[in-house]
Amino acid sequence: MKTDVWFLFLLGFLSVACQSKTFEKESGQVESFAEMVAAGVKPIALGSPMRSAELDLFMPEAERLAQKYQVEFIRESDFPKNLLFPNALQEGEEVLIFYAGDELAAYQSLKSSIENSDGSLASQLKNSRRLGRLLGYPVWKINELIEQNSPFRDLEDFGILGQELNWYYQDLARAKAFYSQKIGLKLLVETESSATFEIAGDSRLVLYDLSKSPYEGSEPKSVALALLTTNLDSWYAHLQAENIPVKYPLKRNHSGPHDGFVAVDPEGYLLEFETFYQHPENEGLIPELEKLSPQETSLGADFSFVGSITWLYYKDMLPAQQFMEENLGLRLSADQGWAKIYRLSSNSYIALVDGLRGMNSFSEEKLADLKISLQDPEGWEEYLQSTSRDSSRKSGSFKDSGLYTIYFK
Repeated sequence: MKTDVWFLFLLGFLSVACQSKTFEKESGQVESFAEMVAAGVKPIALGSPMRSAELDLFMPEAERLAQKYQVEFIRESDFPKNLLFPNALQEGEEVLIFYAGDELAAYQSLKSSIENSDGSLASQLKNSRRLGRLLGYPVWKINELIEQNSPFRDLEDFGILGQELNWYYQDLARAKAFYSQKIGLKLLVETESSATFEIAGDSRLVLYDLSKSPYEGSEPKSVALALLTTNLDSWYAHLQAENIPVKYPLKRNHSGPHDGFVAVDPEGYLLEFETFYQHPENEGLIPELEKLSPQETSLGADFSFVGSITWLYYKDMLPAQQFMEENLGLRLSADQGWAKIYRLSSNSYIALVDGLRGMNSFSEEKLADLKISLQDPEGWEEYLQSTSRDSSRKSGSFKDSGLYTIYFK
């Protein structure tokens, strides 16, 4: 009898507590999400999980906000398991899902896919990324959430230190003289078969003796190097004075996203001297570049660089983008439509280019490769070995979707 009385007292207490709750926090959150859904920033949005009794009381406020922003919502008590929020709902909880247009159908389709999946890590990753896109999350945020709840890791977890772009020459001595004397780059390391130059900060260009490489020399270059500078006029006049071939001359358009010109090195590699401007497509890139200090070359203060972009050429851009963002975890700095620029390290960028529209074209073979310096290359290699399904992958390197060989050290 005493137990029954205590139980009734507890129910009464909970009822009063629920009725007296103001839901100020939940209301603010829902209003923010409803506004973002209405604006198209988020395809769907999730309210805070609530006990069913609490949600009953919150419904009038949810309906008011949905009407205010002209969006719709459903109550969900069976939110699908995923790697973003593995414990999204506790027993007896529900969540409101706000949406506009046909996005509810997209959510229901995803829920069905999750319920009918084989439960493998691959399918969990695929469906969790799909959920992240529905929630309007950028890829880097999806990666962060997945890392907290699975074995998945990306390149940033192993400490990116910088990049080396590797080019191969029949006449290494001539190429070395060109970059040290004509371009004024600082020579960092020299061996019998290579020369490593500093472009700026953690960006490097490494020249190799072709005869001591795995390449034949007949492979297309299918790569270009942008040298980022604010000294375009000085550089252009200097290259003309030195009779260095220019493939595309300097053209000025300060209302556009960038200016530049393209020169050709002694064995045909393309060098793009480039300056970026404030422009809608550079909203993310300009703040990054403004943090960098110009690094003088041996030619003087009027001949400096702040970093570099390695331009890579692809037949199919979408797999290349997914590889850079999902597998390597790089963040998009500038979207030129047919070219995507990703920041790799402080002074070094990698850009993906549509091979049908760039100044080079896609080739299955290419006379160039990349090396990415890591704080923990052994850890990254162990991770690749444990997750790779490609039995032909060589230790310490792999080929991306454009068949560029990427090494790690």
